[in-house]
Amino acid sequence: MALEGVSRTFAADPPAVALDGVDLAVAAGSLTAVLGPSGSGKSTLLGVLAGTVRPDSGTVHVGGREVDAPGRHVPPEHRRVGLVPQDGTLFPHLDVAGNVAFGLSGRPRSQRRERVAEMLELVGLASLSSRRPDELSGGQQQRVALARALAPAPDVVLLDEPFSALDTSLRSSLRAEVARVLSDAATTAILVTHDQEEALSMADRVVVLRDGRVVQDATPTEVYRSPADEWVAGFVGDAVLLDGELLGHGGGGARVRCVLGDLDVDVARNGPSPRGRVRVFLRPEQVWRHLPGDRGPVGEAPVGRVRRVRFTGAEMVVTLEVAGVEVTARWPSSLGNVSVGDRLALEVLGRGVAFPRDPDSA
Repeated sequence: MALEGVSRTFAADPPAVALDGVDLAVAAGSLTAVLGPSGSGKSTLLGVLAGTVRPDSGTVHVGGREVDAPGRHVPPEHRRVGLVPQDGTLFPHLDVAGNVAFGLSGRPRSQRRERVAEMLELVGLASLSSRRPDELSGGQQQRVALARALAPAPDVVLLDEPFSALDTSLRSSLRAEVARVLSDAATTAILVTHDQEEALSMADRVVVLRDGRVVQDATPTEVYRSPADEWVAGFVGDAVLLDGELLGHGGGGARVRCVLGDLDVDVARNGPSPRGRVRVFLRPEQVWRHLPGDRGPVGEAPVGRVRRVRFTGAEMVVTLEVAGVEVTARWPSSLGNVSVGDRLALEVLGRGVAFPRDPDSA
């Protein structure tokens, strides 16, 4: 599946640019998450793929077929695209089997029964085929919606924030289950979400949208560890951003001096000049409590005074002041008690990323 140069502007005053020259390629059989805040263009992108929104320019290919181009538009019902909406939207007058069979009306009855049984077995609901939607839990309803979307063997399945209406405790298990089902069915899928954890935990690739443009398209690990810019760093998880001085670099790596010491960093793709002021990006779990026996003597490590401690169960989020700068760390609770006022030696695990520093900043 691919989009090339897709743009869409809605009539408003001023005009609202929803998509601005979007290029996107999705490998067959993969799960790609489209991640972005409200107003970034996610819903419009979904509509373009489904065929309910026509782009102003660009081309769209689904399953190797051109479905949108100048002078050409294939309607939704002929695109071989399945949709799993936010709330499932099952037909209340049909039982589970009837809902799954809805898109199979053109097939012989025996084939429909066989395909429904196959899909319900795939999503783990074979024993519930005769139940009505109101007799199912929220998670079960979403699995029926997934089975219904997969039943006609579409080229692409679109998942529109499918877990947003579920309880937090159910989301994690259902995400893993849905990812397994899609993988077992070898189905190409697009997950549209604003939930960073959802995108990172489920997808083979993550596409980050901002103001209708793709700002990063990479693996979940790359998006989390090597964000394209400061905005992506702050949007995809918690970020520690510190002013620093670039001491020199070569071959994509560099050495930076900041309040946490001299650090090894990667230079962002729109990176800074070989020497100069930069912004150093780390994740809170990289800011580690330096204990006796760790690398190097404690006396040479930077020191932070604890300002706040937030206990979250398995972890604690610790805010420290280091040389007048506030730094956030995230540590396992098993690391030991930490109290406000404690002075702790610190170290940085792994590599950071150096971004150009805004010349207008202080």
